[in-house]
Amino acid sequence: MTTKPNWFYDEMKHSGVDYNDLAQVQAYDEKHQKFRDYEKASQAIIRRLGLGTGDTVIDMGAGTGAFSLCAARACKTVYAVDVSRAMVDYTRQKAERAGLKNIVFCQGGFLTYEHAAEPADALVSTAVLHHLPDFWKLVGLRRANEMLKPGGRLYLFDVVFPADIAGYEARFDAWVSSFARDVDPDFAVEAEIHIRDEHSTYDWVMEGLLERAGFHTDSAEYAGGFGATYVCTKR
Repeated sequence: MTTKPNWFYDEMKHSGVDYNDLAQVQAYDEKHQKFRDYEKASQAIIRRLGLGTGDTVIDMGAGTGAFSLCAARACKTVYAVDVSRAMVDYTRQKAERAGLKNIVFCQGGFLTYEHAAEPADALVSTAVLHHLPDFWKLVGLRRANEMLKPGGRLYLFDVVFPADIAGYEARFDAWVSSFARDVDPDFAVEAEIHIRDEHSTYDWVMEGLLERAGFHTDSAEYAGGFGATYVCTKR
């Protein structure tokens, strides 16, 4: 990673849980598997993007390898990118145990990862972009666009808030309570931190950011619990 000026946003800093701590990384993996089926979700993404054995894909915000490990069994090369060195090392260890040798491990993020290889066929990012304020979201999405070949695909999932904020207090309370019920109280605290300190944006802002970053949005899906999924094509 090249040296950045002092005004550049530091995407390596953490809000809330410090995922440079290996114990927290392991706990993250255990908690997420309580409400996420890694294999099922990853296979669905692979099908939606039409990925195959000749394709390369960037997993931006790879975390503990939920998508990277599955994609490595279906694609030519996977670039597993995360701002947390502990996350990168943890995923590398899981890949080694699984005998997967076609994953390139990189520390970085939307703002700092330098893709030195040929442009990729696809970029996948799950629950990562909300770490950046809106100005830097656009910078990151434009950089992501540049990493893709013409016609390359983007799969983006994140927490996105609706333009209609009526009753938002009750909706936030219900969202936090669902994590306390379905995962554990600590994860509910993380949801509170997300609402208070992180940078999830409005649905109409996200749609505009994708357009201005050079993508055509093929589909935008909004689910309960503030989850949003965008499948896009590089224009």
